[in-house]
Amino acid sequence: MVEWINGLSKFMLPAILVFIPLYAAFRKVPIYESFIEGAKEGFPTAISIIPHLVGMLVAVAIFRDTGAMQFYLQFFTPVVQFFHIPTEVLPIGILRPISGTGSLAFVESTLQTHGPDSFLGKLASTIQGSTDTTLYVVTVYFGAVGIKKSLYALKVGLWADLVGFIASIVICTFLFVG
Repeated sequence: MVEWINGLSKFMLPAILVFIPLYAAFRKVPIYESFIEGAKEGFPTAISIIPHLVGMLVAVAIFRDTGAMQFYLQFFTPVVQFFHIPTEVLPIGILRPISGTGSLAFVESTLQTHGPDSFLGKLASTIQGSTDTTLYVVTVYFGAVGIKKSLYALKVGLWADLVGFIASIVICTFLFVG
C-alpha cells in the first residue's frame, strides 16, 4: 500500500504541471497573458494585506513567547494520551490553525529529532499538509477584501483543521503502524 502511494505521489505533480497548460491551450486561454494580468492584480492585494499580516504575526509571537501555548498544551495532554495520540504532534495541531511557520518549526524539530521516515516524522508532515492556517486566512485574506462577518468561516475552518488532525492520525496509524 505504501509503495503504491509513493508511486502515485511521484506521478501526480508532473501530471498536474502538464495537465494545466494543456487544458488552458485546449480552452484557448492565453496562458502567459493571463498569468501577467493576475500578477498585476495581485500586487495591490499584497500591499493591502500587510497591516493584517503584521497584526497576525505579532499575535502569534505573543501567543508563543508568553507561554500561552504551553499553558494550553498541559490541558490537552491527558486527553491525547488517553486516545494514544503522540504528544509530540500536539503542538503542531494546536499551532497550525494560528501560524503555518510556527507549526512548521515544530514539524522541523520532530523531523530532526525522530527522522523524516519515522512514524512521528510522517505523522507531523501529514498533519502539516492536512490542516490549514485558519486564523491567518480569516484575518489576512478576509480583512484584505473587507469581509467583516467571518464567524461561520472561522467555525468551519477550525472544524476542518480538527478533522484533518484526526484523519492524519488515523490514516498514518493505518498505513505506517499496522
